[in-house]
Amino acid sequence: MAPHLLTAGLGLKPQHYDEALRCTAPGLWWEVHPENYLADGGPRLAWLEAIRARHPVALHGVSLSLAADAPPDATHLARLAALARRVEPVIVSEHLAWSTWRGQYLPDLLPFPRTHAALHRIAGNIARTQDVLQRPIAIENPTHYLHIDGHDWAETDFLAELVLRTGCTLLLDVNNVYISANNLGFSAQAYLEAFPLHAVAEIHLAGHHADPVHGNALLIDSHDAPIAPAVWALYEQVMARTGPVPTLIERDDQLPTFNELLAEREQAHRALAHAQPREVACS
Repeated sequence: MAPHLLTAGLGLKPQHYDEALRCTAPGLWWEVHPENYLADGGPRLAWLEAIRARHPVALHGVSLSLAADAPPDATHLARLAALARRVEPVIVSEHLAWSTWRGQYLPDLLPFPRTHAALHRIAGNIARTQDVLQRPIAIENPTHYLHIDGHDWAETDFLAELVLRTGCTLLLDVNNVYISANNLGFSAQAYLEAFPLHAVAEIHLAGHHADPVHGNALLIDSHDAPIAPAVWALYEQVMARTGPVPTLIERDDQLPTFNELLAEREQAHRALAHAQPREVACS
C-alpha cells in the first residue's frame, strides 16, 4: 500500500497483538522500532510478519545515530536493510539526533549544534543509509529541552537543506514542535510556517507531561498520555496547508486499552478524511 493511501496509524505493542491482528479499521497502519526485530527468526519476527500480512507497516528507527561523528554502524545498517526487504515497509524513518559514541549506544536521542560541518556529516550519513536501503528515509525533527549555542542554521532551514542534498523526506512530529517551542520560548506556529512541508511524508502525534520539578516550564516528550488539545490544534493547522499526510499516534508508556487507542486514532483518521489536498510551495 502506498503512503498516500494510509490514514492514521498506531505504534504496535505486544500487549495489543491479538486485537491489532484482528482490527480492520480503514486506512490503519502500524509502526515499529526496527531494533526490536533485527533477527533472522523467532516469535517476535513471526509476530511482525503476521501483522504485515494484514496491514501496512512502517519502520521508525532510534539508533542509526545520523548526527554522530561517524557513519552508521555497517552491521546494524545491513540488518536494517534485511528487515526492510523482509517486511517491505511503507515508510522508513529516523531521528535528527545522535546516540552512539565510540561504539557505545546511549539511551537517548541527543542534540547537536547545527553547523555547516554537521550538515555535511549528516547529509553523508543519510546518503549512506539510503544507498544501503535503496530508498529514501524520513528524518524527524527533534525535541529540545535546553538552548545550545553555535548554530549556523535554523532548524527548519537545516531540514530543508538535508532534503535538497540527499533526496530524503521528513517526518514532522507536531508534539516535538509544541514541546520545543514551550521549552525554548519560540513560536510553534512560526516554526511550522517555516517548515518545509512539501517534503513531509509522515506526521507523528503524541502526549507529554510537565516536569515534576519545573512544571510546565519544562515539558517532557513522554509518549505516556493522550494528545494535548494544543497539539491537536497545531495538527489541524498543518493539515490545512498540506492536505492529508499519513499520521501516527505514538503511545509508548502508560498504555490504555486498545479501544482507547483506537478512539484517539479515529480522531486523526477523521481529520485526514476531511483534509483537502493542497499544493504546498517549496520552502
